[in-house]
Amino acid sequence: MSEANISGHIPVLLNEVIDAFSIFKNKKSLIYFDGTFGRGGHASRIFELYKPEMVYASDQDLAAVEYAKSRFPEIQISHENFLEFSQRNQKKIQLDMVLLDLGVSSPQLDVAERGFSFNKDGPLDMRMNQKSDLTAMKVINEFSEEDLVKVFKDYGEVLKPHRVVRAIVKDRVENPFNTTLQLSGLIERVDGWQKKGFHPATQYFMALRLVVNRELQVVEDAIPLLIDLLSEGGRIVIITFHSLEDRLVKNIFKSTKSGFLVNKKVIVPSEEECKLNPRARSAKLRIFQKGKEPEKPDKFALRRAQLLK
Repeated sequence: MSEANISGHIPVLLNEVIDAFSIFKNKKSLIYFDGTFGRGGHASRIFELYKPEMVYASDQDLAAVEYAKSRFPEIQISHENFLEFSQRNQKKIQLDMVLLDLGVSSPQLDVAERGFSFNKDGPLDMRMNQKSDLTAMKVINEFSEEDLVKVFKDYGEVLKPHRVVRAIVKDRVENPFNTTLQLSGLIERVDGWQKKGFHPATQYFMALRLVVNRELQVVEDAIPLLIDLLSEGGRIVIITFHSLEDRLVKNIFKSTKSGFLVNKKVIVPSEEECKLNPRARSAKLRIFQKGKEPEKPDKFALRRAQLLK
C-alpha cells in the first residue's frame, strides 16, 4: 500500500509529476527537494522510481513534519516553508529535482480544528504554520472594511464583496466571528448560491488563506531562489490551485533568463482524475528547466536541401 493511501491523502497530478521528472530516469546521484511535503504522496512515488541519493523536504505544518519523521526517517525534513529553506541553503546545495504542491492537503481540510473548510465547523484559523500569529479570525474581526474589500477582491477575485463585508463589519460589533460555519453561513445568507455545486464562501475562504499564510509573497520570493539552487538541467515542478498563483508562477518562469518553461501549455488533471478526486479540479502544473532551451528541429530543412540540389 502506498503512503498516499495510508495517510488518506490522494496526491494531485501524480502521473504528470512523475512524467515531468522523466528526464532523470537513468541519472545517478540525484538530489531532490520537496518544499510542501505534506503526507509524502508525491515524494514516495519519486523515491520508488528515481531513487534520489539525497532528499531534502520542508513543510510549515507541524503535523506533516512529525508524520514525515515517523514514516520517512531517511529524509532531511525541516519545519519551515520553502522560502525559508531556499534562503537558508543559498550556495550550500545544488538540486536536480524540486517539487512544490501549493494546495491545502486533505488532512488540513478534513480536520475541522484547522479552520480551512467552510463545510466543517471549527475555529477561524487557517494557519499552515501553527506557530504564526495571524489567523483568519484576526483578519475578519480586526481588518477595516476597506481592507477586507481589498482582501476579497485582490486575493479571492470576488468582483463585488461589498455587501458581504458590510454584513461582517456590522455583525462583528456584537458577535465577533470565531468559527468557520459562522462566517460561511453569513456569506451564504448574503450572497446566496450563484452557481450549482460552487459554495458562495469558496473564494472568500481562499482569499483569507492566502493572506493568513502570505502565500503569494512566499511563492514570488522563493521561486528565483530555488532556481538559483538548481543544477544545470535541473527541473522545478509547481502545482497551483488558484489563478493568481498560476499566473505568478507562469510569469516568473517565462521571465527568468537562466532557463525555460518546459510546457508552453499548462498541464491540468484528466477528467478521470477529477472524478476520482474532486479536489484536483482546479490544479495546474508548470515545469521549469535550468539551462539553454534545446533547439527545435527544422521540419523543412530536408525539403529546402532537396530544392537546392
